[in-house]
Amino acid sequence: MSIRWLDAATIHRVLDMPGCIEVIEGAMRALSRGAAQIPLRVVLPVRPGLLFGCMPGVLSEPAVFGAKVLAVHTGADAQPSHRGVVVLFDARSGEPVALLDAGELTALRTAAASAVATRALADQAANTLAVLGTGEQARRHLEALVCVRPLREVRLWGRSPARAAALAAEYSHRLGLPVTAVNEAREAVRGADLICTVTSSLTPVLEGAWLEPGVHVNLVGASTAAAREADDEVVRCARFFVDHRAAALAQAGELQHAVASGAVTLDCIVGEIGEVLEGKIAGRTHASEITVYKSLGLAVQDLAAGDEAHRRALALGIGAPVK
Repeated sequence: MSIRWLDAATIHRVLDMPGCIEVIEGAMRALSRGAAQIPLRVVLPVRPGLLFGCMPGVLSEPAVFGAKVLAVHTGADAQPSHRGVVVLFDARSGEPVALLDAGELTALRTAAASAVATRALADQAANTLAVLGTGEQARRHLEALVCVRPLREVRLWGRSPARAAALAAEYSHRLGLPVTAVNEAREAVRGADLICTVTSSLTPVLEGAWLEPGVHVNLVGASTAAAREADDEVVRCARFFVDHRAAALAQAGELQHAVASGAVTLDCIVGEIGEVLEGKIAGRTHASEITVYKSLGLAVQDLAAGDEAHRRALALGIGAPVK
């Protein structure tokens, strides 16, 4: 039995953002075709600010199964927020074949999933991006969204003005376009046609009253029923899509709260992003429509991205053997 270890640097070397976006689109299509099995994630509290999570899954396209096992730090200053491993098994022999750094893989595939949803749902001409949050996912979303839309302007907001300013300066240089730090979330959102919420907040940082016609929103940061980054009006006023219906019904805090308050019913879920990609349901139906994608993160994304990284590492002969 030979198991290969892919650390964060190796994953970064073998799997770039454009490549990961294509892999994640394939995984979301496979999920909505029924070519994957994923139970709800298991999340156990360890102590205040620290959770233990396990996300198993079986993917038929490509043929791989495994699980992500990780510790999640929920504090705003925790960097990295995810520490753990993804273990991959060969679907034919049943042998474990790879261990991958879960933090790097999670960061990469999460932003790639938002890019997939943005490509499917946002207006083709959308070019002004607001990012609420300044952590690792803010960085990755800047790198991902520029791959799928012709960005001309980015506005950043976070609870730490100094961190927002530093990130804006760094990515203005890296992306070659204006990236500006602003003092209020509402200021970041004003006039934006793309919005990504990537915070660790348990309470809304985005209000539906701020949204302008035609905007597309990716809700990414909250991944439990007890947390929500957007208020009920964001859910109510939008054409609302999810990554996986069963997961959203159980763990999407924005949806749960909006249903409990009476703002919407569960029928507000138009469908899964994979169903849009497969042509089973319509995505954006007119230019002035507001679309929202609720991302919880799925084991199939970890498996697909991990499998691709493993294949590329094998082809290059890199990655450390585990003895």
